[in-house]
Amino acid sequence: MGGLLDVILGYDCNVACDYCTITPEMRRRSLTAAEVVAALRRGRALSYDRVSFTGGEPTIRGDLLGLVRAAAKLGFADIKVQTNGLVLAEAANVQRLVDAGVTRIHLSIHTHVAEAYERLVRREGTYAAMVAGLDNALASGVEVVVADLILKRDTLARLPAAIAWLGERGVRNVDLWYVSLTDGNRDNLDSLPRMTEAMPIVRESLKEARRRGIRARSLHIPRCLLGDDAGHAYDPGADRVMVVTPEAIFELHESKLAGHVHVPACEGCEHRSYCPGIRPDYLEVYGDAEIAGARDQAPARAPTRLPIVGA
Repeated sequence: MGGLLDVILGYDCNVACDYCTITPEMRRRSLTAAEVVAALRRGRALSYDRVSFTGGEPTIRGDLLGLVRAAAKLGFADIKVQTNGLVLAEAANVQRLVDAGVTRIHLSIHTHVAEAYERLVRREGTYAAMVAGLDNALASGVEVVVADLILKRDTLARLPAAIAWLGERGVRNVDLWYVSLTDGNRDNLDSLPRMTEAMPIVRESLKEARRRGIRARSLHIPRCLLGDDAGHAYDPGADRVMVVTPEAIFELHESKLAGHVHVPACEGCEHRSYCPGIRPDYLEVYGDAEIAGARDQAPARAPTRLPIVGA
């Protein structure tokens, strides 16, 4: 059967990204080591064979190596760490993770320009560490290194150049995350671009990825809007994924960051049976006009929150 156990160790972090959904109150919450090991054991008993350690920032936890070793000892075949890469600027830290059993590293690159990166993460002097962490991960021999880029209004224009930059550094896997208006980022409407506004740049970026032999996956943009690039659509919730957080345990497809809503225009779509739908936070701001337009239908759902003027 298999499946992924996605363990959010806690919400604390060593940066403060301007689009982060984690609130100051959430940053105080975390799982104890004993709770994590118990979750790992339950996961193996339920036939989950992959595990992801994420947060917040998991590498700032002093017990991360022990938790990775525990996962390896329990028989998880694939062990991933999701990180911003700053701690990996010291190559020895990457090797410690590999020696403990890590087989996959996902790095949140955000954007590739130094000034823009440090403005986004709101911590000076971090860009060089992120780049060093990425390079060290790529040099470590870990089978899969994935670079995560965020799609939001002020990063969109640089997206094709970011793909090229990553390709030149040797990255062969990139995930494109569409910004979410939930929790700590709930009221940051200016960060959320229309998907139809983003699509020309997304298409150019996916073309650049193909040209460089990079596997690029797009999260949260429905296939109807991706059009000929629908093959790049990625829905992690389509797999068997159990999420463990300091508050709850749930299936990934139930997450507030996943698509949940199918609008009237979705009916009859060739992708309907496997498309997760549209995120509620997006529909609140822009309604379903773009989805309806892609299907040559009239909108049925108006925005319930005021979009940014001129967006």
